[in-house]
Amino acid sequence: MAQRLHLVFGGELVDPAKSVFRNVDDIHVVGIFPDYQTAYNAWRAEAQRTVDNAHMRYFIAHLHRLRDEDAEGSSTEELSN
Repeated sequence: MAQRLHLVFGGELVDPAKSVFRNVDDIHVVGIFPDYQTAYNAWRAEAQRTVDNAHMRYFIAHLHRLRDEDAEGSSTEELSN
């Protein structure tokens, strides 16, 4: 059975209507969790803790969707825009 890892992270946004962090060096990594429910609980706790700051936002990233064990590895070069 494949693991379904989830990353919870957040920080202060430049504009609450967009997902652009004010300072990426200040991103708060809450942790990596083994299932969605545990990640959701951690996300909710951080979101409630920072509810008074409209610019603070936390996210859940589905890490298991980013990896494909059967796919050949890709280059580590940055992609140009």
